[in-house]
Amino acid sequence: MKNLFSLAIIALLTFAFTPNNVGDLSVDTENSIITWKGYKVTGSHVGTLKVKNGKLDFTDDALVGGSFDIDMKSLQVTDLKAGRGKEKLEGHLNSSDFFDVENHSTANFKITKVTSRGMAGDYKIKGELTIKGVSKEIKFNAKVGEENGKKIATADITIDRTDYNVQYGSGNFFKNLGDKTIYDEFDLSIKLMMK
Repeated sequence: MKNLFSLAIIALLTFAFTPNNVGDLSVDTENSIITWKGYKVTGSHVGTLKVKNGKLDFTDDALVGGSFDIDMKSLQVTDLKAGRGKEKLEGHLNSSDFFDVENHSTANFKITKVTSRGMAGDYKIKGELTIKGVSKEIKFNAKVGEENGKKIATADITIDRTDYNVQYGSGNFFKNLGDKTIYDEFDLSIKLMMK
């Protein structure tokens, strides 16, 4: 009888501490980062954005949903040095020509559908990205793994800025721009570390 009771306790503890239903995990904003890259005829620029807050939802250790906010006021240009165009470009990107950060200080992404790509931690994501108050559905692949014992989600996304009323320098909206043309698509490399 004593052995049966001990087995029952062990089974209960095993069930309680087995991550069958992980639930919501908050994003560690200090260790999460978004890297952006924009392109123009004469080259490209690279920078970063900070994640303001967010969470990812897991069931049976599989990603099932989530959302996060991007702090647009944190926009940095990292390929230029201070006094050599960095401040000028950051100011222009923050202006109404581009992301109008004064009126739209936060961008948001919300997952609407997660599909496994057949390998553990490998997913196809569908969701709604909101920039400058404009929401559009996007699709991309993402991976969830572990780093230093914590879950980490990564994804590389290509966005058409003109879908979000960011038209400055676009050859699709302005004629005869020549080498001042800025390409419509830009890249986001997302790294979300969980707490």
